[in-house]
Amino acid sequence: MDAFFRCLKNPGTTAVVFRRSYGELEDTDIKEAQASYPEKLATYNAGRHEFRLINGSKILFRHCENEADRFKYSGIEIQFLYFDELTSFEQSIYDFLKTRLRAKKSLGVVPIVRSASNPGNIGHGWVKKMFVDAGPYMEIQEQRIYSEALHKEKVIRTQYIPSLAMENPYITEDYIFELEQKPEALKQSLLNGRWDSFEGMVFLEWRDLKDHYEDRLWTHVVDPFPIPQDWPRFFGFDHGFSRPFSCGWYAMCPSGPWAGTLYRYREWYGCKPKQANVGIELTPVQIADGILEREAEEIRDNIRILRVADPAIFDKSRGDSVADQMAPGFMGRHRGVLFSKGDHARLPGKMQIHERLRFDEDGRPKLQVFNTCKEFLRTFPTLPYSTKKPEDVDSDAEDH
Repeated sequence: MDAFFRCLKNPGTTAVVFRRSYGELEDTDIKEAQASYPEKLATYNAGRHEFRLINGSKILFRHCENEADRFKYSGIEIQFLYFDELTSFEQSIYDFLKTRLRAKKSLGVVPIVRSASNPGNIGHGWVKKMFVDAGPYMEIQEQRIYSEALHKEKVIRTQYIPSLAMENPYITEDYIFELEQKPEALKQSLLNGRWDSFEGMVFLEWRDLKDHYEDRLWTHVVDPFPIPQDWPRFFGFDHGFSRPFSCGWYAMCPSGPWAGTLYRYREWYGCKPKQANVGIELTPVQIADGILEREAEEIRDNIRILRVADPAIFDKSRGDSVADQMAPGFMGRHRGVLFSKGDHARLPGKMQIHERLRFDEDGRPKLQVFNTCKEFLRTFPTLPYSTKKPEDVDSDAEDH
């Protein structure tokens, strides 16, 4: 009803409601609008999927089933933009459609964006970061942005408003009973609005308990600690250019009660700030130099690091491989890094992670992550399952 009241108040304006598919729009948003909008004030055109109000305003219902669909709306002017189930969209769609927000001065309105969503789906990670983790619930978050073209500063505001099933006055108790019988992850997300637990979450074992960062028990996230020089070191690399590249440094405890535990102690994630799954477009040579810069401490102490990378970087079918370009000797360079081929069998690798995340009877897992590895902590816990390969991670998510 927000779109209806805004358009009714402001003649000649346009609101657009987006879902991933028209089927979803017809089953939910359009159906609700037909039941709620007074016929004397709004007329529905089924062929165009839109309502026209008596004051000349329009409410359009549109879809973006694929990322490329966003370009269908390059010429549209939107004053009031709505996303239903925002987590079903990639951030690239959200960002592009926001560029369609504009209003003639004569309309006298300030364009707005409103979104609703449950936890889960492919966009869970970026939505959680942008809204849920931005600050305390209900508190308006302010961010100052600067226009180089206008030489002006502006304040933009966002707000996360939790809405729980128990607070919905229009549903019956039967729905609450039904939710409480669901698997734990689904129950927590739909009933209690938990964004750290959702249906389709791959690694349900994951625990991030701040109270145990220091003692390292029953948690996968820990405070950084000095790593002994005799611990074996490993480095994992997943290349990307337009998509992010990922560098992870690991150390393994060789003995004692934590023997065999891997610690991710450093990372370098080549992702543009505030743009999920968008690479920073560094060349292989630039990435190699960046790796060596970050390994200055290990180089100083003569610590050997075994580097492993996705086998794709060894592909020579189009000339020098990515691995060749990163190695010493490329184009006369003295600096560089060398890699061993990793095993990219996804399902066996996934099962090993499940095993490493499992706690023993004393609360010790075999994989822990320093809390300074912010990008890993943003992307890994929110990885969803593929809809095409039920046992695999969705490769369209940030699975680097």
